[in-house]
Amino acid sequence: MRILLVEDEKNLSAAVCRLLQGERFVVDAAYTGPDGLDCALSGGYDAIILDVMLPGMDGFTVLNRLRGAGVKTPVMMLTARGDLQDRIRGLEGGADYYLPKPFQMGELVACLRAITRRGDSAPVMALAFGGVSLSEKDAKLQNDATGQSVKLGAKEYQLMEVFLRNPGQILPKETLIERVWGYDSEAEYNNLEVYVSFLRKKLSFIGAGVKLKATRGLGYSLEAEQ
Repeated sequence: MRILLVEDEKNLSAAVCRLLQGERFVVDAAYTGPDGLDCALSGGYDAIILDVMLPGMDGFTVLNRLRGAGVKTPVMMLTARGDLQDRIRGLEGGADYYLPKPFQMGELVACLRAITRRGDSAPVMALAFGGVSLSEKDAKLQNDATGQSVKLGAKEYQLMEVFLRNPGQILPKETLIERVWGYDSEAEYNNLEVYVSFLRKKLSFIGAGVKLKATRGLGYSLEAEQ
């Protein structure tokens, strides 16, 4: 399987290339928007990993030009920009997945395999676990059994997304803060605790069969109710 990686951070690009090559992918790397577009238009790729913040041409423009040219290759947007409107813009522009930095390498590989399996099918717009789903299109958290739903704010959405992508896994507070507020944020643990409290209330409101469990000294995890 042949992958095009368009990422201007060369250390990250090299790390992702090594990882994918270890998973038996063939990887070509491009470091600017125009170079990435030229490579993608040449065809022959099973998937494209595309950063948003690129020199010469941003990832949204690259994506729009690819789709305008009729290129249907699955595209995963890879970026440090975690704003919900950016994600919606990417998905509506034809992206198949939106993976925010920082990410786990195993998560990237799993998402890549998922979008290549889907082929020409429509993008998956929801994350789900334990009868609860989260829509990327309208930021609603839903109890699938009852249809009861609630709208999430931007930070609530980003935090719930991390939990749904890693169900049953204890996530350190530092990891959650980096994923939602970013590396350079001055957010503290109490910010995280406030948003975990908000999510717990909204999970209770929709009668969800999952809970956010705190493990002392380790972090939080999304668990199915016993």
